[in-house]
Amino acid sequence: MCGLTGWFHWNQTNPNQYPVLKTMTETLQHRGTDDQGFFMNRHVAFGHQRLAVIDPDHGRQPMTVEYNRNRYTIIYNGELYNTDELRRQLKREGFGFQTTCDTEVLLTAYVHWGKDCLDFLNGIFAFAIWDDSKEELFIARDRLGVKPLFYSEVGGQFLFASETKALLEHPDIEPLVDESGLAEVFALGPSRTPGHGLFKQIRELRSGHALTCSTQGVHMWRYWQLESREHMDSFEETVANVRELFIDAVKRQLVSDVPVSTFLSGGVDSSAITAVAANHFEGQGKGKLPTFSVDYRGNRDHFESNAFQPTTDADFTSIIADRFGTNHHNCYISEEDLAHYLKDAVLMRDQPGMADVDSSLLWFCKQIKSKTTVSLSGECADEIFGGYPWFQDGFDQSHDGFPWIRSLAEREDLLSPEWRKRLNIQEYANMRYHETLAETPQLMGESKQDQERRALFYVNMQWFMAQLLERKDRMSMGATLEVRVPFADHHLVEYVWNVPWEMKQAGGYEKGLLRYALEGLLPDEVLYRKKSPYPKTFQPEYTKLVSSMMEEVLKDSESPIFEFVSKKQLKELVETEGKAYNKPWYGQLMTGTQLLAHLWQINKWLQHYDVRVTT
Repeated sequence: MCGLTGWFHWNQTNPNQYPVLKTMTETLQHRGTDDQGFFMNRHVAFGHQRLAVIDPDHGRQPMTVEYNRNRYTIIYNGELYNTDELRRQLKREGFGFQTTCDTEVLLTAYVHWGKDCLDFLNGIFAFAIWDDSKEELFIARDRLGVKPLFYSEVGGQFLFASETKALLEHPDIEPLVDESGLAEVFALGPSRTPGHGLFKQIRELRSGHALTCSTQGVHMWRYWQLESREHMDSFEETVANVRELFIDAVKRQLVSDVPVSTFLSGGVDSSAITAVAANHFEGQGKGKLPTFSVDYRGNRDHFESNAFQPTTDADFTSIIADRFGTNHHNCYISEEDLAHYLKDAVLMRDQPGMADVDSSLLWFCKQIKSKTTVSLSGECADEIFGGYPWFQDGFDQSHDGFPWIRSLAEREDLLSPEWRKRLNIQEYANMRYHETLAETPQLMGESKQDQERRALFYVNMQWFMAQLLERKDRMSMGATLEVRVPFADHHLVEYVWNVPWEMKQAGGYEKGLLRYALEGLLPDEVLYRKKSPYPKTFQPEYTKLVSSMMEEVLKDSESPIFEFVSKKQLKELVETEGKAYNKPWYGQLMTGTQLLAHLWQINKWLQHYDVRVTT
């Protein structure tokens, strides 16, 4: 993957701004350490950090092509999984190619189809193209939002970047946060409203959206949305189609000119990807597939089974690694590294995140990067097949709001009286929830129950899935590792979207449809294992470390978090090592110690970015 940044100036770019462009670009160096490139003319400035995956010796960016005496220039972050098909199609139309990289194919697709090129792309991407004859900037983000893009309109300029940190390096952008930004942190954190950038001057280009920027102004539109229609396939046909779409997505995403591996937790999703990848490696004569799993040092000794996390992963990981003969690596993170990486995780994400779930992933990605450059991961299966507890009939549905945020009253109690009144976080969260509900693509004639379940799937994809994809992008790119997510293939997502719940829950299993589609590929003890989420630590030493870190925050009278949070409440949390709060703050496992770590991250974010409150 890569990092990109730049701007469009309504009047004229000053060549003296090159140092600003260079500084902005260098904040993204972790996203691509193989090369750095720049492009400037009187209207636009592009900066790019490259991680070379396809055709490493060529494909430098910014890349410019000439066609019919016009020049087109691109900077691009992502990967196309139908590069070969597009190249063949474009060759039939008379185009030639100088490289084998997908960047040139993407740019040529724009030359041929213009903005309609988006309809032909299968992949993950965020890119900017300057069309010289039109004097127009074209920017787009992939359908599911796997690759990030943020922007700001300020000072007669349209600025954009892969990450917020690059925009904050521009002298016209300040780290200002208004009440809605604070409500995002304290009501919805670690998630974020689609399109919201936390900082007042910064917005996010939403998934499936594109825009143009010229002297005529900015025009933004949604080029992709799920389409609700009646599912006509039989159960047997649906199982066969899901299997075919999934295997095709994995095989496409194994294409690389640098070493490839897979994440392997021993769960259904990562095991399925590993099985297809290992079989493909064997068929291609590529040797053993490298696989990686993560756990916490000493975790087995302290593991506590619960309804959300009934078993540990290690035994199931071994079953898959042995069955498919992978070159497996067990990675065990220490409590010291887990605590240490909390800071790095905030800086990679530019916002308070999922505490040790983020820090462990960042550390884990660094271990994978030491041996491979590309890895495939199982994100998004639970979102599209309905694997989470809140999809199940036994889950308490009486709560009107995000089912993974049932802590609004406690979040409100944590605030100081002044901010409790100003932010009104329960009202804010409810507003955002109902905004997304209203976007749900409806299907006429559905029962009320099916409508509600469809809306839950939609909200889940726009929020919970987006949050996990953002986490995976930031933590992996923080290690300069490219992570691909086959379950986010838009063909698979579009198909499964309309499959009835009874099929998705086939056999009474969560993700039953997926399990049936994988029969014969995975051993039954893994295929029918109860879902277990990304592991959290049960190591008491980590709790002590986090509590100690929060004690330092309490001792510092300048700690910025106390402008918003009750010091008394926080002191009680620290004194009880998080036990004063023992229900999930967010998701399924973010309790006690994880809440302390998350609050520490909020303080670090406020401090590091010198966040200032504005109206």
